[in-house]
Amino acid sequence: MTALTVTLALVATVALLLRWQRPAWYWTSFGVIFAVVRILARYASVMDACGLTVPPSRWRLALARMTGRPIPDSRAPRILRLRPTRTGLVLRVKLRPGQDAFDFSAASDRLRHSFVMQNVTAREVRSGVVELRMTGYDVLKRVQMPAAARSEVMRVPVAIREDGEVYYRDYRQTPHALNVGATQSGKSVYQRNLVAALATLDVALVGIDCKQGVELAPLARRFTALADNPDAAADLLDALVEHMEEVYQLIRREQRLSADLPDAEITADIWDLPDHLRPVPIVLVVDEVAELALFATKEEEKRRDRIITSLVRLSQLGRAAGIYLEICGQRFGSELGKGITMLRAQLTGRTAHRVNDETSANMAFGDIAPDAVLATVQIRTDRPGTAVAGDSSGGWVRIRTPHLTLRRAVNIANSHAHRTPEIPALDTFRPVLPPLGKAAAPSTATAPAIA
Repeated sequence: MTALTVTLALVATVALLLRWQRPAWYWTSFGVIFAVVRILARYASVMDACGLTVPPSRWRLALARMTGRPIPDSRAPRILRLRPTRTGLVLRVKLRPGQDAFDFSAASDRLRHSFVMQNVTAREVRSGVVELRMTGYDVLKRVQMPAAARSEVMRVPVAIREDGEVYYRDYRQTPHALNVGATQSGKSVYQRNLVAALATLDVALVGIDCKQGVELAPLARRFTALADNPDAAADLLDALVEHMEEVYQLIRREQRLSADLPDAEITADIWDLPDHLRPVPIVLVVDEVAELALFATKEEEKRRDRIITSLVRLSQLGRAAGIYLEICGQRFGSELGKGITMLRAQLTGRTAHRVNDETSANMAFGDIAPDAVLATVQIRTDRPGTAVAGDSSGGWVRIRTPHLTLRRAVNIANSHAHRTPEIPALDTFRPVLPPLGKAAAPSTATAPAIA
């Protein structure tokens, strides 16, 4: 008995230490077993306490009366599958007649407390089936990107969601996005992670950083074009608009509409063009957009109108030409002048880090997901990088970006400098940098010529 007691005490001590210092290890070794047993043992009573059961049907009541049996209990949703994950559990249930997926979303906080889980989110898989995704520990406290998170064509991992899944920035699905946040909220680290992830793909990065380039200039070896002041930004945007028009002319020539042409070969964007003709996609990163919209003189006002007009044109027409916008700023509201709200309406993706007032949160989510505004203003100051991400569909989720040092981001950009394509229309704005040295590979990637 003494040996058994010592062994149990040692195991308990290890479990407590893991839960305190390494919650992910604790979950995979001990927590998942305890959680599965707890959920299966409490399932029926928890569903009843949370109001997620339905009364017995009429024929069951009639059968109980005829046979003199007790009235049957209310029925809970049937468990279809309970699957452990790296960060929690996934419980899939079959709804009973009369139930709705919204009932589970409204009861998610009560389910979290009842099952003693860190977080519970509900989503409808298909008609009559709801999936409850639970996390066993606070995955946003110490962000660790899984090794399985791989970049794809215009789809890169940038953060961890509160349900333990990887948050991807998918430019094919959400072409343009807005990223707002106060000082020291983690907005720049999110942008840094995004640039580092895109650096590994065959895309052209174009940057506008009117803070004299302090954010994007260190990564300049991976940028095809870079502007560090409003005057250069206006010229760069004009060049992008001209490049966009040339791409549209290329698409128009290659549509080849005829009766004998298969439907699959007809294209209205760059992605259905042949590989040898497809122009390289462009991601435009604008850091601190307010610096482009503010003015003090008549000349600056004309430059400002020219810049905003070009941004609106790119946001409205750029997707099919393979031009995607990533607009960053501390505030993004109508006080920045005419054309700003028109530009915001074209930015489908929204990411809001910690803000200093509710008005700033409303600028990001007030027109698409009012319930996300409250979640944004509740972000804690001691968790930089935490944000609320959503899109124009109204859906949103909490995310947190892993901390990426500037030194590491520079190393990633430099190691992929050979991927930087040359776009003739943007040659004037290409950063002029000294050579890296013998270890640096020469730049060989070139965008297809648009004749």
